[in-house]
This record gives sequence, structure tokens and C-alpha cells, in this order.
Amino acid sequence: MTGTEHAQQPGRLSVVSTISEGIRVITLHGEIDHDSGPTLRQALAAAAPPGHRVAADMHGVGFMDSTGINILLAAHRGLIEAGGWLRLAALTPPALRTIQLVGADAVIDCRDTLDNALAP
Repeated sequence: MTGTEHAQQPGRLSVVSTISEGIRVITLHGEIDHDSGPTLRQALAAAAPPGHRVAADMHGVGFMDSTGINILLAAHRGLIEAGGWLRLAALTPPALRTIQLVGADAVIDCRDTLDNALAP
């Protein structure tokens, strides 16, 4: 397992990127909003070469607004078009609620654990 870390100010958004079982895992901690959106967008872009598979471990996300939804939907669309996929794992209740409110859980594959997201 290899990794890189992109940390922001405390309480904001930190991103740790690793590879597990040939899948890029992006572990997120903090808030996903207008201010931290560029950090998420950059992490997903760096993790998602064409045809790549990405699992976003969201167990540490305490808040997410429409900015996060839009970034995740765009990354999902780009990965699918390139022959890859994006799965969301271990969503916290606040993040899951936001995803469900807009129906993004019907578009992006959401799994209850990271292990399930890494499964074939």
C-alpha cells in the first residue's frame, strides 16, 4: 500500500490517497463544502487516470453540501466514461443524508464499508 496525504487546516478537509487491491482509495476527513471543494476535486483528479477504479472512504466526513455532490457526480461521470468507476464507502449519516436528498445514491454506488467497496 502506498499513499500520499493532502492536509488542509484543522477542521477543514484532509485527504489521504492510497492503493488497495489495485483500487485507488481516497480517505476523506472533515467538511466538504465550497471552501474545501477544490481539495476534493484535485484529489479525485489526481487519483483517477483513465479507466481507474476509485473508492472514496467517507467515514470521516462530518458535513457535505451540494459542492461535494457536484464534484462526486462529475468524478463518477468521468470515471464511467473512461471505463472505470467511483464507489462511496462508509458514509456518515450527514453525508449519506445529503447524497440521498438529491438522489445521488441512485447514480453513484454507495457501500456500507470500505471492504465492500473494494469487493468485485
